[in-house]
Amino acid sequence: MRERGIEAVRASLEAAPHPPNLPAMAVTEEHLVPGTHGDIPLRVHRPTTENGAPVIVYFHGGGMCMGSNHSFEPVARNLAHHSGAVVVAVEYRLAPEAPPPAQFDDAWTATAWVAENADDLGVDPARLAVVGDSAGGTLAAAVALAARDRGGPAIACQVLIYPGVDRDLAATSITRYADAPILSRDDVLYLNELADSGQGAPDSPYRIPAYAADLSGLPPAIVVTGECDPIRDWGERYAARLREARVQTTLTRYPGVPHGFVLQADYLARGRLAVAETGALLRAKFAYPLPF
Repeated sequence: MRERGIEAVRASLEAAPHPPNLPAMAVTEEHLVPGTHGDIPLRVHRPTTENGAPVIVYFHGGGMCMGSNHSFEPVARNLAHHSGAVVVAVEYRLAPEAPPPAQFDDAWTATAWVAENADDLGVDPARLAVVGDSAGGTLAAAVALAARDRGGPAIACQVLIYPGVDRDLAATSITRYADAPILSRDDVLYLNELADSGQGAPDSPYRIPAYAADLSGLPPAIVVTGECDPIRDWGERYAARLREARVQTTLTRYPGVPHGFVLQADYLARGRLAVAETGALLRAKFAYPLPF
């Protein structure tokens, strides 16, 4: 990524065609939510026109520096299809053009807006989950922390798919898979440099959730990792800490797959399985919600 440059990497991601067999949605609609620095685009995918359905606020991946509601639409639509929930995909501002905490601010604003406007959206605010992959998983974990610290909105579940919740470059997986496809160790370093945008090393748990001293009182978690992902250990260690804090946590490691395998579900069987299994777990949690 460093050799190609972020603009070329962004262009390649946005130019990738959507798979031809994506699940059909009953309705897809666009909203603009007022943010602290302009409107935040939301894309709402409805697998059904049923009123009062559960809702997922989804944050796409891309190292905080790339990705959009377009390029990650396959993940959003598959989540809606397999979970039965309305998916609200958030197009948060990207670094380095928008320095941190812009990404968290947009994620938080969008989540609060969905909860506050649940009636108008036709969704059930008591069954609201935050879901993200990679950098989006970081944002989902951060929003769950902030919702606990700020007294709401209520989050029924947090889904962290190979999340970048840490910065520990001494993790075993970082060394073992330093030259992995899709995401290498140097890619991690490069994206972190861009994501920090000259703001210095992050110290807030709303930017790096692993920096939170206390993980108790958080909503149930579903954590997904890939065996050959250099940041695998970050997500798995965070899951272990959640369990130690008595947070109900499901951790699944998918063997033989690199970072980003859920976005590649059209041609990776384990990507398809991961989305289906995650959706099934979400269906169960939405059917039997626990108050937190």
